[in-house]
Amino acid sequence: MKLIRTEDAVGQVLCHDLTQIIRGSYKDARFRKGHIVVPEDIPVLLSMGKEHLYVWEMTPGMVHENDAADRLAALCGSENFLRSEVKEGKIELTAGCDGLFRVDSRRLAAVNSVEDVMLATRKGCTAVRRGDKLAGMRVIPLVIEEQKLREAEEAAGREPLLSLLPYRLKTAAVVITGSEVKTGRIRDTFTPVVKDKLAGYGIETVREVMTGDGVENVAAGIAAMRAGHPDLIVCTGGMSVDPDDNTPGGIRASGAEIVSYGAPVLPGAMFLLGYFGDGVPILGLPGCVMFAGATVFDLVLPRIAAGVPVSRADLVALGEGGLCLGCKPCHWPECPFGR
Repeated sequence: MKLIRTEDAVGQVLCHDLTQIIRGSYKDARFRKGHIVVPEDIPVLLSMGKEHLYVWEMTPGMVHENDAADRLAALCGSENFLRSEVKEGKIELTAGCDGLFRVDSRRLAAVNSVEDVMLATRKGCTAVRRGDKLAGMRVIPLVIEEQKLREAEEAAGREPLLSLLPYRLKTAAVVITGSEVKTGRIRDTFTPVVKDKLAGYGIETVREVMTGDGVENVAAGIAAMRAGHPDLIVCTGGMSVDPDDNTPGGIRASGAEIVSYGAPVLPGAMFLLGYFGDGVPILGLPGCVMFAGATVFDLVLPRIAAGVPVSRADLVALGEGGLCLGCKPCHWPECPFGR
């Protein structure tokens, strides 16, 4: 760093915070370390008694932290993100809409492997709301070598590291299985839970049908719901291996291609996911969805709602973090479940 006259400091970078004190009303850093001095700052600095300043000697091949943060933010993408102003060398991204937040984990790790560069995000493949904080980025030193930024940009590649997909599915149909429900022996307490969860992602339940038991009955109910062209079909109950639980067979008989029957998640091991030829997903929900605070349904639904195809490999990956701790009261989603 070097000492210069304040009048000569325009365009220079401050080496430390400069505090302004106004008796009875203000005492704080008026100018932060790393601030680039502009012409209108000169009278203020002089009024603070700063006739000389310590500034960084910028050398060729070096980039100021504010400019470096801009370049890191550019690696993340911009669609549906709200970007903060750079402050103390840091930029933050927040959600511009409700949706599914996604991270390219491999490329993010490659960027963070570059010395003196950091880019932190919340966990990928999670549901977020407008205004939620998603990512923050900066470089560690006040100035960084241009070459390091180029290495980070190379590691990131041409595609954005992050994405925020708005929810696309708008309508759902519910197939309510079980003879005990159809005959009125018990009240249907499952469907209201499902409808509430769907509504949380902007999905309206437009049709319902009670099928009772039997593979043929379940398949016929699914076919009837398919005729209304919903974006999603959900089957409730009948998902265990008991002889009278025919929902998996009914889904198979309906013509859906099964991605997986079973998921490494508790609660929710008996979950079924399939797709029809036109891309419409069908879910078989086990009974735990009716009474547990959070289940496999909560982990998969954000991806389904955003129109992201879910593979068997995606379900397998839920095993790590897929054990609900059963906290009372339930703190979902502010908990480690699914993380």
